[in-house]
Amino acid sequence: MITIRPFTISDVDSFISWTSDQRVVRFQRRDPCATKDEALSYLQTHILPHPYYRAICLNGRVVGSISVKPGAADDDQHKASVGYRLAYDYWGQGIATAALKMVVESVFSEWPRLERLEAMADLENKGSQRVLEKAGFEKEGVLRKYVSGCAIAAEVACMMYLSD
Repeated sequence: MITIRPFTISDVDSFISWTSDQRVVRFQRRDPCATKDEALSYLQTHILPHPYYRAICLNGRVVGSISVKPGAADDDQHKASVGYRLAYDYWGQGIATAALKMVVESVFSEWPRLERLEAMADLENKGSQRVLEKAGFEKEGVLRKYVSGCAIAAEVACMMYLSD
C-alpha cells in the first residue's frame, strides 16, 4: 500500500539511500547527500520545516519523497510546482505515479485558489515525464538552459496540471 506522510528525523537512513544514489540524483538540481550527517542536516534545515515535503511510503517503509512549493511571489496562490524522487529499487512499479496522483488530489483540495501545478523534468529523464503524463500532467513545451537554484539543466520538459 502506498501512502504519503510528513518526514521525521528517524527517516534519515531511508532518505540517504536514494539521496546518495547517483542513478536517482542524476537529474536533480542540487548536490547529493554523501554522508548521514549531510542527510540529517538537509532533513532538519530543508525538509522538516517545509510545509508540503512528504515521504512516499510503501507498506510503511519510506521509499521516496515528494514536495509541492507555492509560486515564488508571496501573493501567488494560483500556481505551485511539484517534485519527487524514488529509491532506485522501486522504479517502474507505479509508486511515483500513485504518490503523485494522491498529492495532486490533496493539494488542489487543500489550496482552493490553486489553478496550476507544474513540474520540470529533464528532457533526458523519460521515466519522470511518463510518471507525470500518467498522473494527468500535459507537456507544455521545452525550456532550454533552465536554471534552478545554482544548477543549469540543458533542457527540461515543462509539464502542467490544471484545476478543473
